Amino acid sequence: MPLNSPNDSEHGGNESDPRLHLTKIANPSEDFEKKTSSKRLKDVEIYVPIVFGTIAFWLGKKATETQSHRWSVYVRGATNEDLSGVIKKVVFQLHPSFNNPVRVVESPPFELSECGWGEFEIAISLLFHDDVGEKKLDLYHHLKLYAENEPGPQSTKKPIVVETYNEIVFPDPPEDFFSRIQNHPSVVVPRLPTTFKLPPAPIEDLHALKRGDTKNHPLSQWFINFSEADELLKLTAARQRVQAHIVKLRRQLSVMDELPQTFKLDSD
Repeated sequence: MPLNSPNDSEHGGNESDPRLHLTKIANPSEDFEKKTSSKRLKDVEIYVPIVFGTIAFWLGKKATETQSHRWSVYVRGATNEDLSGVIKKVVFQLHPSFNNPVRVVESPPFELSECGWGEFEIAISLLFHDDVGEKKLDLYHHLKLYAENEPGPQSTKKPIVVETYNEIVFPDPPEDFFSRIQNHPSVVVPRLPTTFKLPPAPIEDLHALKRGDTKNHPLSQWFINFSEADELLKLTAARQRVQAHIVKLRRQLSVMDELPQTFKLDSD
């Protein structure tokens, strides 16, 4: 049973990992490619900044040998935006000692809460909407219940928080997906040249876009503020601007290649 005692844990206290983790989805679904008529936008990338982690509270006088902590595991937007525009459902794989260890959350917020006494690795699978055209993404997170770097007894008021920042990258996204998600607050998309002909974007329900966000979540006061993430998002936006310019230049070169040879000589 892979449960760690406080001294076995590899991570200490409240932790964040603000380094730039890019998870590129590189294996498109073969079934999707066969069934869809939606073309892929070559040389275009969509970024979805996310945070996944756990928050654990010691139960104090209510603690027992088998129920010492109450904890939550979750996947949230890096700026607490609703992720349901991209993520269809999340599957959490808990330790087999739990009843029903495979938990499926099909609507935001993508989270679950439990009670226990030991630390273990939680497998988190993100499954995307059909028009995304990609396979699921598997993440792994170590549940931490005990602080190593803080002396004294545990507090029932101050939880142990461990979070990781990541950016999911969707290269060459399908046109339908790009059109649907381009104005969604949880994603970073490039500005495409006006010559791009995309399917009409659906009319978004602003209330629906906010329905699954975590800005007013009961645990939001404990969410780690990734100040470094703000700079990372700016870098992502800069990359997207460069990428859009590259796409525009490639399209111009493609048009030039199709021109008659005599016209190109006259242009020279």
